[in-house]
Amino acid sequence: MRQVSMRRVSMRRVERYAVGLARFCVGHRGVVCLLWLAVLLVGGAAAAGGLGRLDQSFTASGQDGSRANAAITERYGSGAGVAPLVAVVTWPDGTDGRAPGAAARLASGLAAATAPGTRVLSYADTGDETFSSRDGRTTYALVYPRSGEPDLAGLAVVRDATERLRTGLRAALPTARVNVTGVLPLQEDSAATGPGAGLLLVKVACALAALALLVRAFRLPLVLLPLLLAVVSSVAALLVAVALAGVVELSFVVVYLIPVAALALSVRRSALLLAAWRSAPTNGADALSAARRAGAAVAGPAAAGALAAAVPLLALALFPVPFLRSIGIAGAAVCLAAALASLTLAPALLSWLPHGRSTENRKPSARPRWRQRRPRTGQLHSGSRTVHRLSAVGVLVTLGLLTAAAGFLTAGNPVAGALVRGGPARDGLDQLTAAGIPSGVLNPLDLLAPSGVDPDRVASSVARIPGVLSATAPQGAPWRLEGSALIAVLPSGEPMTGSGRRTTADVRSAAAAAGAQAGGSGVPELDLVQGVYRVVPFALALMALLAFAVIARLRSVRWGLRGAGFALVTPVAASGVLVLVWQYGAAARLLGGVGATGAVTGWIPLVAGAFAFLDAVDRTVASHPGYRSRSGAGPLVALSLLAIGIGPQVELAVLATGLGGAALLGSALFRALPALPALPDLPDLPNSPALPALPERSHRALHEKDTESTTSALPATLTSSYWSRPRSPLGHTIPLAEPSDHAQ
Repeated sequence: MRQVSMRRVSMRRVERYAVGLARFCVGHRGVVCLLWLAVLLVGGAAAAGGLGRLDQSFTASGQDGSRANAAITERYGSGAGVAPLVAVVTWPDGTDGRAPGAAARLASGLAAATAPGTRVLSYADTGDETFSSRDGRTTYALVYPRSGEPDLAGLAVVRDATERLRTGLRAALPTARVNVTGVLPLQEDSAATGPGAGLLLVKVACALAALALLVRAFRLPLVLLPLLLAVVSSVAALLVAVALAGVVELSFVVVYLIPVAALALSVRRSALLLAAWRSAPTNGADALSAARRAGAAVAGPAAAGALAAAVPLLALALFPVPFLRSIGIAGAAVCLAAALASLTLAPALLSWLPHGRSTENRKPSARPRWRQRRPRTGQLHSGSRTVHRLSAVGVLVTLGLLTAAAGFLTAGNPVAGALVRGGPARDGLDQLTAAGIPSGVLNPLDLLAPSGVDPDRVASSVARIPGVLSATAPQGAPWRLEGSALIAVLPSGEPMTGSGRRTTADVRSAAAAAGAQAGGSGVPELDLVQGVYRVVPFALALMALLAFAVIARLRSVRWGLRGAGFALVTPVAASGVLVLVWQYGAAARLLGGVGATGAVTGWIPLVAGAFAFLDAVDRTVASHPGYRSRSGAGPLVALSLLAIGIGPQVELAVLATGLGGAALLGSALFRALPALPALPDLPDLPNSPALPALPERSHRALHEKDTESTTSALPATLTSSYWSRPRSPLGHTIPLAEPSDHAQ
């Protein structure tokens, strides 16, 4: 009994301060709106200008591959984390590209089509026949532009170098078929390719469906409230992330996590807020009173949800992994920002709106029989109850299958053939593979041999590793600097494939034994698996344990167990969606892709899992008796993401699938569980959200005529606002109504 009492005390204290903050902001609505306007304008400009402070490499920094790439980039200015361009040349019939004349023409054309200082590797430089096809008609060259770091500026340099190389080579070799491909050109072509007519119709249908759900849930013009809350919450959270980026290393992936989480949280908060605002009586009350009641109604779920989600996410900062730290800080920031906006800005905005709707004298509208509201699950007849239970079992079975599928996740960049359906870069890839040259040459490894290490000996030992086509230590100046040397290793398999992973691991072991460092564009993905994914199970378990502790402290042990279970299942199931849809290609073509990607971009399951976790925890708090609201946040977020993400840009489509799948899984799970008799079932909830039952009002409050006339079905709530009695005991409550004149 004492533990239950302490839990109630803790939750009442949280609600007391949250209600006090909401009421205070209604009383100072002008200042509150101006402050949030400043955050939106000034903070938005500062956040947009500070995005460059975020780490844009999308890799697990601090690992061996990242350190090797950083050393190579610092000394040579190119290569390492940025995959090289691959120039593919097919000579006319009867011409052998390995002949001295053809090789010299290719070398001169490459020199004219590249900027000074660009590292180039071809048959003309090495005499290695692995740079040509068996018949000699097709040759290729690796071109490393001086792009610097693998950030947005570096990618822009690669984009310009691609166009210059393609144009220059075609002018220098007019009789040959010339194309330029590579990982980055393939990604650029996928971003430039527009969706077809059928896919465009699907995108428009998803956007219209999301808009219809939004209008149905909030009605015009209040449909703008959740969107405004999502925008200001996103800006505030991004501003926090950018500010902290100057102190700790934060990844650019927070830019994708924050807006989606802000939208889901804002929609759920706005639904509860507007339901309480509309249900407020109007007899003798004004807009301020209705806004205060609405703020009091959202205070509990906003504060409890923010605490229950932010505390576990902040625990990720304890792990020495910058990637997890970035996700944890960003997730906690958006949870707190969304709660603060719903407690301050939303009631202040509602107080400006006229509240002329009466709930006491409103007559029930006559509806046709087919439009009458359906009974709840507990009131269904036996046949409908059986259908609901079967559908709930189907949801649980689906979650189990998705959780099992997550065990087959392969984290890494998609295979080159799945990046784009057509375009100049795809033409170059098809030209390369048609000549019998494996696509693994698009992701070569770069070995850095320091002073005192013989690069030729290292290249000779690495070349004998199975799966390595060639290992070359060029003699030119761009490859040797200040006593160090670079060694180019060409694997036959792409790094995300099984053979490519084994080859990369063997090369790294051989290089380490010889005293060299191993880098390359495919190595950071392996570091992401080794340095991050091995920590993820422990991090997820710790987060679930903290979520249980917070929810159990604020609510009950049963709700804590439920929230922890949901927080464990939904992130893993979201990864299973990515495995089935994209890695194995079950629905890749339907979403605009080419086919099975063979792997899932390493950082996307982490972002989708973080969103699934905070969404599950917040849903647990929001579905507590008295807090439940039918907002439709899951389908709304999923449809919005599909409208934006599906298309030929594979990485964006994979991200939209992961985040949208997490939102839909959480929604389906929470709707299915109450129909199962074996699980703890929720009590029947009223249509209008209400706060949990609290102690009876004091004798003084019960006799206040003016406040009693403006009190609706919402129960009394504790508050510490400026009109409450000072030092009131914990059990004292006041009605959610307009204070008396002398209190104002």
